[in-house]
Amino acid sequence: MKTARRRAREEALQALYAWQLSGSDPKEQARTLEDVTKGDAPFAEAILRGVTSRAAELEALITPHLEREFSRLSPVERAILYIGTFELQAHRETPFKVVINEAVELGKSYGGAEGHRLVNGVLEKVAAALRPEEVARERKIA
Repeated sequence: MKTARRRAREEALQALYAWQLSGSDPKEQARTLEDVTKGDAPFAEAILRGVTSRAAELEALITPHLEREFSRLSPVERAILYIGTFELQAHRETPFKVVINEAVELGKSYGGAEGHRLVNGVLEKVAAALRPEEVARERKIA
């Protein structure tokens, strides 16, 4: 069973996908999604607001960890990386492992055949850059 937060991430992903393709207001996109009431609506809106207002900043955090240009990623992979990077940066109460796992699950459900591997690798590096102490503690335990 999907949690309200997972549904919120899915709703944000769908809205950000449409935003990238059409340039439309992602909040308007979110309102038209079929399952919008099944997720954590405030969380989905926070993701949308955060990603769209910080897109250039988030892209700058992601790009050094890519083997190709950000623009050459699929819109789904870009949206997932935006969401994961935004959560790592703005929602420090969520453990980085949870953020990465949720992003990988989105990649498996909505991305290309190997997209989830790209998401995992990039977000591991972004997490190490944004949350070095937390990542170091986790690696020491494991």
